[in-house]
Amino acid sequence: MQVVFTDLDGTLLDHASYDWEPARVAIERLRQRGIPWIFVTSKTRAETEHWRRLLANEHPYVVENGAAAYWPVGYFPREFGSALIWGLPYAEVVSGLAAAAREVGCRIRGFHQMGVEEVAAACGLPAELASLAKQREFDEPFELVDRAAEAELEAALARRRLRLSRGGRFYHASGRADKAGAVLALKGFYEQLGEPVRTIGLGDAWNDLQMLQIVDQPVIIRSAQSAQLAARLPHARLSPAPGPVGWNAAILALT
Repeated sequence: MQVVFTDLDGTLLDHASYDWEPARVAIERLRQRGIPWIFVTSKTRAETEHWRRLLANEHPYVVENGAAAYWPVGYFPREFGSALIWGLPYAEVVSGLAAAAREVGCRIRGFHQMGVEEVAAACGLPAELASLAKQREFDEPFELVDRAAEAELEAALARRRLRLSRGGRFYHASGRADKAGAVLALKGFYEQLGEPVRTIGLGDAWNDLQMLQIVDQPVIIRSAQSAQLAARLPHARLSPAPGPVGWNAAILALT
C-alpha cells in the first residue's frame, strides 16, 4: 500500500493565502484509491484538527514538528491506542530557549510573547486561526533577530536537550523528537496491518528534511529553501510549482 506524509504550510497549503483548492483533484485521487494522506506539520493539534475538518481528512496526523501523533479511535487496532507523544512539555521548551538565548546573548521573540493579533499579522492568519496557533503544547516558534547567532544558539539548545529547526516563517525550538521519527512510527503501524508500505513524503522547508530523507519517495515542493533541500536530497522529485499546485501535480504523478 502507499501512504502519503505531507507538510501543510507552503506544501499542501499556499504559503501566503493558505489556499488548498488547487490540490482538490489529487486529494480526490487519494480518496478514490484509499491511500492514507497524513499531515506532518509544525502546527498545533488545535490548528491541525481545523484543517482536517475542512479537508475531510480522517487519517492520523503529526503535530508540532513530530512532537506527537494522533489518530481516530479504532483507526488502528485497539492495542495501538490513539496517540503517541514524544515531545517535551511546552514550558520546558520555552524556558530552555530563553536560557540558551541569554547564554549566547542573542535576541529572540517567541510565540508565547506575541499576542493573537501579532501572530495573525506575522502568519497572515485570521484571528481565530492565530488563536489556535498559540495553543502550543511542545514546540516554540520564534523570530531570531540576530541571524548570525544561529549556530551558537543551536549548540546552546543542544546542551539543554533541545533542537533548533527552521520552518517557512519561523525558527522552532523543541525536544529531540522530529518529523522523521513520527513518520517511521506510523509507517510501522501500517505495516503491522499486513501489507508492505511504500511511503511518499512532501515538504518545502528545512524542518521537513529528516522526513524526506526516510520516505521511499521524497518530493520537494518548490520554495525559497528548495535548493538547500535538493543538495541534501539528490534523488528527490522537485515539484513543478510551489504550494498546492505543485503538490497536486506530484500526487497525480506518483499515485
